[in-house]
Amino acid sequence: MINEYDIWFSNTNISNSNKLDLLEYYKSSKTIWNLTKKELIKYGLDERNINIILDKKFRINLDIYIKYLENNKIKLIPFNSEEYPNSLKNITNRPAFLYIRGRVENLYDDCIAIVGARQASNYGEYVARKLAKEISDRNVNVVSGLAIGIDKYAHLGSLDSNIGKTIAVLGTGVSDNEVYPFQNKKVFERILESGGTVVSEFKLGTKPEKYNFPLRNRIISGLSKKIIVVEARENSGSLITVDYALEQGKDVFAVPGNITSKNSVGTNKLIEEGAFIFSNVNDLFY
Repeated sequence: MINEYDIWFSNTNISNSNKLDLLEYYKSSKTIWNLTKKELIKYGLDERNINIILDKKFRINLDIYIKYLENNKIKLIPFNSEEYPNSLKNITNRPAFLYIRGRVENLYDDCIAIVGARQASNYGEYVARKLAKEISDRNVNVVSGLAIGIDKYAHLGSLDSNIGKTIAVLGTGVSDNEVYPFQNKKVFERILESGGTVVSEFKLGTKPEKYNFPLRNRIISGLSKKIIVVEARENSGSLITVDYALEQGKDVFAVPGNITSKNSVGTNKLIEEGAFIFSNVNDLFY
């Protein structure tokens, strides 16, 4: 059940790490709500963050916010809730809160991430879609970031299956009018209609700021047991997901590509550095 204290605290403009530390120490948003300035100083919070926590503008109209979440079937789950996915509990800087639409249960199932270039080739799009369907046909969920290119076709491939589901991790809020990029709105809608899941650590109204997307990549890898990079340029954002995956102890697979293609530079380099070569879906289930 959504409570006003979690909504309030998730909406305050302090960092995720500060929210985590406060929740770990005080156990609940309600307790933090009732802290005095003196208590926050004693805890060790700096003046800027103290002023944000005590700012009354974050404490008004919470009933309207609750009603909006309920009407749009959006769940808000703090990291200390029993509903919070185990796969995210031990990652570095785990999200203090998750906004979730669709089936929460998908986050507890076996998942494999498929990521790659936004400016994907026709071959890359074909491979991502085919691979995602084959994974979903084995009742394993496909995780990606709802970007254009490889992400989009990974979601579409999972939607082609009637077994596994797909999970989209966003760098914005999860409401209908925040879908980014907008051209993926229909994919977003199909994910929810098909029993899939949309998840974000960002509060409603969060714009698609550039720095949000590297952050969301740690959630993509955190939810997934294995990560597959289909196409990636030399400095692709997909390689950030790989860095998180390696830090989290996950297996990384890369689809080898044409050595003359810019989209293959990143994936071929990953293989050179020790990533598993992906050739067919059986490689994932050894």
